[in-house]
Amino acid sequence: MAEDFPLVGVEDDAWTAVTQLAENRLPGLVVTDPAGKPLSILPASQVVRILVPQYVQDDPALAGVLSESMADRVCDKLRGKKVEALIPDDVPELAVVNDDDTIVEVAAVMARLRCPLAVVMRGDEPVGVITASRVLQLALTPPPEQPPR
Repeated sequence: MAEDFPLVGVEDDAWTAVTQLAENRLPGLVVTDPAGKPLSILPASQVVRILVPQYVQDDPALAGVLSESMADRVCDKLRGKKVEALIPDDVPELAVVNDDDTIVEVAAVMARLRCPLAVVMRGDEPVGVITASRVLQLALTPPPEQPPR
């Protein structure tokens, strides 16, 4: 059920991490501490919030008056920063599931935490990630037909 998924460290370059997020159209990134242990999920929506000035978030009508050069300067906010700078102060609880959890158990954790992905662990080691779209795919796949008895 788990899929391979990129992990980024808190000390990694923010620009590189966000580029990876965008180029691979990922719903988020798993952020690890310096020892490689999953620490947080950085949803793509959080990165978008960082790129848009607060006054534009407060009044989206102002977005229409921003020039493209202003948008370029907004992207410059990422240059020279570490991934750690992108993680909000109020870090949400990390969605973690075990590699033997059922689809219902995974869905319950993701729903409770409103998280687009969950880190799959085998003991203390991350073995992959389950995205919300993968949970939906599995939930919508009909079970195999049973042969008649």
